[in-house]
Amino acid sequence: MSMCIALIRRYAVGMMGASRAQPDVTASAADGGPALFRLVRFWSRRWTMRASEELTGQMHHVQHILVVEAVDTTNNGPAEATIGAVAHQLGLDHSGASRMVRDAVATGYLIRAASEHDRRRVCLRLTPKGHDLLTGSRRWQLDVFDELTTTWDQQDRQQLAAYLQRLVDELGA
Repeated sequence: MSMCIALIRRYAVGMMGASRAQPDVTASAADGGPALFRLVRFWSRRWTMRASEELTGQMHHVQHILVVEAVDTTNNGPAEATIGAVAHQLGLDHSGASRMVRDAVATGYLIRAASEHDRRRVCLRLTPKGHDLLTGSRRWQLDVFDELTTTWDQQDRQQLAAYLQRLVDELGA
């Protein structure tokens, strides 16, 4: 979900800098933009609530999944996960991300540790419980993708998966 939110924000910022002319409402379905936004709008709340309930047993713990995903994504890139990096990944301000991180630490999904590059900085790492939540989240994501594309032939499913991964890679999300 954080990838979808980041994509929308980048698209919206790009559009704000674009010409103020009226959009071409005759754009074809192959243009993809309207379909992408309908999917994001449709799935954003449904996905988070369903994932949270199925993975943690409680609807209000969706933030833990989001934070664990953001920390893992950041730690697998060139940077260390910090509250600022989580804020960036989730499209939040620093104080909102700080509260979410605090709750994830209190629940046992994350630990705060000294940075390997700068001992004055604090970075975030997944605990074994956090890794379990991440594993469950990724398994759930695969199951949902399979469920949504169950009537598609294998080549179409692989092509969509490849295009989605390409979009994520190009956005650095």
